[in-house]
Amino acid sequence: MVFLNLLVKPFSIFVIDVNVQKGVGLSEYGMYFSLLNLTFLFNILMDLGINNFTTKNISQYPHIVTRYIGKLFSFRLLLFAIYATITVGIGIMLGYNGKQMYLLSFLVFNQFLVTLIAYFRSHFSGLLFFKTDAFISVLDRVLLIGFCGALLLMVPGTGDFKIEWFIWIQTICYLITTLMAFFLLIKYVGMPKFSWHWTFSKAIVKKSLSFALLILLMMIYTRIDSVILERMHVNGKYQAGLYAQGFRLLDAFFIFGMIFSNLLFPLFALMLGKKESILPLLKTAGNLLIGGAFLMVCFCYFNSEYILTLIYKSNAVESIPSFKWLMLSFIGMCFSLIFGTLLTADGDLRILNIFSFIAILINISLNVLLIPKYGAEGAAFTAFCTQCFIAIVQFFYCSKMFHFQFSLKIVSPYVLYIGAIIGIFFLFEFLQLGDVSLLLELFIGTISLFVFKIINVKELIIQFKNQEKF
Repeated sequence: MVFLNLLVKPFSIFVIDVNVQKGVGLSEYGMYFSLLNLTFLFNILMDLGINNFTTKNISQYPHIVTRYIGKLFSFRLLLFAIYATITVGIGIMLGYNGKQMYLLSFLVFNQFLVTLIAYFRSHFSGLLFFKTDAFISVLDRVLLIGFCGALLLMVPGTGDFKIEWFIWIQTICYLITTLMAFFLLIKYVGMPKFSWHWTFSKAIVKKSLSFALLILLMMIYTRIDSVILERMHVNGKYQAGLYAQGFRLLDAFFIFGMIFSNLLFPLFALMLGKKESILPLLKTAGNLLIGGAFLMVCFCYFNSEYILTLIYKSNAVESIPSFKWLMLSFIGMCFSLIFGTLLTADGDLRILNIFSFIAILINISLNVLLIPKYGAEGAAFTAFCTQCFIAIVQFFYCSKMFHFQFSLKIVSPYVLYIGAIIGIFFLFEFLQLGDVSLLLELFIGTISLFVFKIINVKELIIQFKNQEKF
């Protein structure tokens, strides 16, 4: 799963998405980026936490899978109608014009397809069919690379490509992936019987409501930045385009982080259900994700101009301030991906919802205050503050709940590693060795992960062997 996602999704983001942005122009892509994030805000209304509920319960009780599929699928059609009505209604309230509403309608339908794909994948994940899950997780992107890449080669000029084409191609790719996931699910569990059962649907929603509220709140504080930016700033579309340039690399990193989260959730749920200790798995996964993230964030922060210029050529320098803040926010995201996943698997959603609600208040307040003056940089700084808050409160709450032990022996390797990485990047920035410094930074930084035992090969082997037992 890690290999496929690292191979396919970064290529899709940095080759296809980047060239689409170049082809349509910064302002046009900024408009698309804002509309896309609007569709993210309320897409949990099509799910109501059902996917997480399905993964958790099927991983613990695999015999229930065939009883739920058909009933839940029918209920999702009603949920889609509710989601579409609310999202389109908000688009009208925000004053979008005819073209924007036309694009929004396709993006809304695309979100429905994405939700269906995620629903089918939740069964594969719950049944621990990780290879099938991995295949479906990249299929839409592989198709997008093929279809959109061919079209980009035929229409290479700046301004000649149409954002509508990109959205239509996405729709086709999602449709094919949805059908493939459905056929594979039938192969594993048999043909479901589709039926409407109001009492059953009501019971599932009741059990899933806490999941739904959590994801809704998380979507608001992670995705509303670009919507406010595009609407509030005097040059909103352009600023949203600048923000999208910095956000693209963050999104690529986040996809990698989500791989850990998707793998950890059913494993945490299974281990907690069996009353097994999660601390060894938590430590190994946390060190691997957060330790590696810190290295990559430092690399991007200290080499921001080089990276953005390499990817975008034009308008790169203007994106640097927002890009730096967004990269720093990824460290907080990684803490949330690890410790938020643990709390979700444990069913401790009330406290997560409280944390998320406070994060929304912080996010919207700072955005309203900073965006009119600072534009994309203000939105990125807001994202950084929000993610830091979430990371800190989740970490300390988990420390209390699961009785983490802290001592000088335990903490010192992390302190030394952080100090070493920051020192390495300051040193190479001072030496000005050119392109060779980039390779040396990554090489020495990677070696540091092993020297300070942030990545412990012996612990990794033990965890892989433990997963084979599941």
